[in-house]
Amino acid sequence: MTARQTAGRPPLEGARLAFLGAGAMGGAVVAGLVAAGHDPELICVTSRTPATRDALAGRLGVRALASNTRAAQWADAVVLGVKPHAAGALLDEIRGQVGDGTLVVSLCAGLSTGTLESHLGPGARVVRVMPNTPSAVGAGMAGVSAGARATRADLDAAVALMSAVGRAVVIPEPQQDALAAISGSGPAWVFHGIEALVEAAVAQGLPRALATELVVQTVKGSALLLEATGQHPSLAREAVTSPGGTTAAGLHVLDERAVRAAIADAVDASVRRAAQLG
Repeated sequence: MTARQTAGRPPLEGARLAFLGAGAMGGAVVAGLVAAGHDPELICVTSRTPATRDALAGRLGVRALASNTRAAQWADAVVLGVKPHAAGALLDEIRGQVGDGTLVVSLCAGLSTGTLESHLGPGARVVRVMPNTPSAVGAGMAGVSAGARATRADLDAAVALMSAVGRAVVIPEPQQDALAAISGSGPAWVFHGIEALVEAAVAQGLPRALATELVVQTVKGSALLLEATGQHPSLAREAVTSPGGTTAAGLHVLDERAVRAAIADAVDASVRRAAQLG
C-alpha cells in the first residue's frame, strides 16, 4: 500500500490513515476500522467543523488535527471524505504533502480519478470509491476503481478499508456511474419502496408502527433469503406467487403500471446525471 508496506503484510496493517473530512461517511468508515481492530492511534481526522472532528476523536480514540496539510504529511494514506465540490481545493492544499509513497482514496461521489489526479503531483496514486449510506451500520456496498498509477496493493488497501463497513468490489472506472445509480442511489430506491408499502398498509387499516415493522422486516428477510440461497429473484418471486392468488393479483397491477420500466428509467436518469456531475 505504501513505501512502508512489506511483502505478505495484510492491507492497512500498521498504516497511518488520515481522513480529511470526518462527516457521516468518513466517520462511519473510521468507526468501522476501529471496531475491526485498527489501532485508533494510527488514524487521524480533520473537519471543517471542529465539534464534529473532536466528537469523533473523543468517541473512538483517534487523533484530531486542525490542519489538512499536517494530516496528509503524517499519513501513509489519505482518505477524502469531503463533498465533491470541496475536493479540488482540498487536494490543491495538500498537493505538496502527497508524494509517491502516499495513497489517496476518494469517497467523493462522481469525481473521476483523472480529475483527482489533476490536482496532485505526477506520482500520486489515486483510488476512487463509491460507498453508500448503509455503511453507517456495517452493511455498505462500495465500488473501487484504480487511477492511472494505482497498484494492485492500493486496490487491496481500498477494499480492506471499505470492508470494515460492509463489502467492496473492484470494478473498471467506466462502470462507476452505473454502480452509483444502483448501490449508491439504491438505498433511496429501497426507502421509496418501503415508504410506499408502509403507506399502503396504513391505508388498509394497519397502525403505522406495525406497518413499518412488517415492511422493514419483510424487506430485510427477503434480501437475506436471496443472499443465503443464491436464488434468482424471479424464481424467489415465483415461489411466493400462487396461480390466481393474492400475490398474482398485486403483481398484475404492478405490471400494468409498468413499474419495472419506471425503475429502469430512474436508474438511467441517475446514470446520466452522474456522468454530467463527473
